[in-house]
Amino acid sequence: MPQDMRLTDTAIRAAKATDKAQKLFDGGGLFLFIAPKGGKLWRLKYRFGGAEKLLSLGAYPQIALKDARKLRDEAKELLAKGIDPGCTKKAAKEALHTAAANTFEMIAREWWHVKKSGWVTAHAEKILGRLENYIFPVVGKKAITDIKPPELLAALRIIEERGKGETARRALQNCSQIFRYAIATGRAERDPASDLRGALAPVISKNFATITDTRGVGALLRSLHGYEGYFPVCCALRMAPYVFVRPGELRQAEWAEFDLENAEWRIPAARMKMRELHIVPLARQVVAVLRELQPYTGHLRYLFPSVRTATRPISDVTLLAGLRRLGYTRDAMCVHGFRSMASTLLNELGYNRDWIERQLAHGERNDVRAAYNYAEYLPERRKMMQEWADYLDRLRAEITHNAA
Repeated sequence: MPQDMRLTDTAIRAAKATDKAQKLFDGGGLFLFIAPKGGKLWRLKYRFGGAEKLLSLGAYPQIALKDARKLRDEAKELLAKGIDPGCTKKAAKEALHTAAANTFEMIAREWWHVKKSGWVTAHAEKILGRLENYIFPVVGKKAITDIKPPELLAALRIIEERGKGETARRALQNCSQIFRYAIATGRAERDPASDLRGALAPVISKNFATITDTRGVGALLRSLHGYEGYFPVCCALRMAPYVFVRPGELRQAEWAEFDLENAEWRIPAARMKMRELHIVPLARQVVAVLRELQPYTGHLRYLFPSVRTATRPISDVTLLAGLRRLGYTRDAMCVHGFRSMASTLLNELGYNRDWIERQLAHGERNDVRAAYNYAEYLPERRKMMQEWADYLDRLRAEITHNAA
């Protein structure tokens, strides 16, 4: 075919591969390259900066003749403006690759892996689950720089519509943290989540169900001491009001953390919500419970092993089920409620608020101070914890006496 003749679709379809590569020219530097194996590829020959260059435009028939001519004309327009179309194509390809590598989900998972070492396992899993269940399905595949506030709000609205306002609020916080991480690592310029302040419905906070009137506390303690069932659960329920740690910290307690001779429980930072070592002084009553439990589980890792396997602690619903068996509904008492009970009554009894807050292991926001405050007020807290245990025993004794 003469090189100055324009191509036609019929000629292109009729062209067959030979032992040698062929070039069928269309004009303006555009030609169809036919490989010996039969592949047909559009290419554009042009000059830029005094050098001859070649630009690949795609394969035939995916790129039809009219489309190849359009791409040639667009490249010519760039050349007329002093722009190299090859560099433009390369930059567009790199931008596309960058966008694919910088999706919200990919950056969110990277952020999660960076941060998770500073979280307890349950907290880390909850955050990832929140993102996987609600956020990734809506905006996960989008480039993080392309996400607009309305798109993010749409994902949060789905959570709200399921009656999970607090989850929506926390998801928004996580998204904002991810955007700020992307900004810090040079992959985003702004945080669209910040534009959604006030866009979510207000969350009506619900306190953990607890009992704080003294007669009710006495009756609860009497019920706990009368619980009949799996013995480690009996012991866990009896300990709960005396130590008032978080439910997960109690359930996962390990014998290696206890020094019964010195009446002390040291919960390692890895198991604490705020990642700080926490010391729990043990009243005589608690040591007595532990001495009872020791023959049953002292040879195992956990104080309160699961009924199904000794290699895992009791589940988060086991203690709650114990309270339900004793007749306490979800609106009356929950396992976390022992903390609220202790906080309320200890404050009413006049104990120093700093002692109480430290014993509750409420986080110290000053990182330098937090590294050393696990032993803060320890002598005062030892005294307070023993007096608290004696106080609880008196409340239980009064109810038992009145019921006799």
